Amino acid sequence: MTVWPILHYDDTSAALRFLVDVLGFTEEVAARDDDGDVVHAEVSWPGGGRLVFGGTKHVESVHGRMRAGSNAVYVVTDDVAGVYERARAAGASVLEPPQHARFGSGAESLICTIEDPEGNLWTFGTYR
Repeated sequence: MTVWPILHYDDTSAALRFLVDVLGFTEEVAARDDDGDVVHAEVSWPGGGRLVFGGTKHVESVHGRMRAGSNAVYVVTDDVAGVYERARAAGASVLEPPQHARFGSGAESLICTIEDPEGNLWTFGTYR
């Protein structure tokens, strides 16, 4: 995959745990600063693709103006129900339980949408 979305979180350690333990990503890199906060993390999705994220307290780069909770990510999976069940069991905010949806392209997909603890929206669906 050659496109890597980049998100920013206020609590990067909690974000890493949510992405890995609840949503099902695999931790690849987690670099921490002297305070123990994650300053750069990379997680991979079992079906392919990676996500990069960092903290909002680190403002040195052009990405330093990014704010938490203003992003949306679509993730392809054949296991929408499994992601939903893990999120529900963890007490995550489920905005849309598994349901059939039609995208602007006319394609149909089984989807569910989950809000992470900082307000980013994660839609998991079968549409590739």
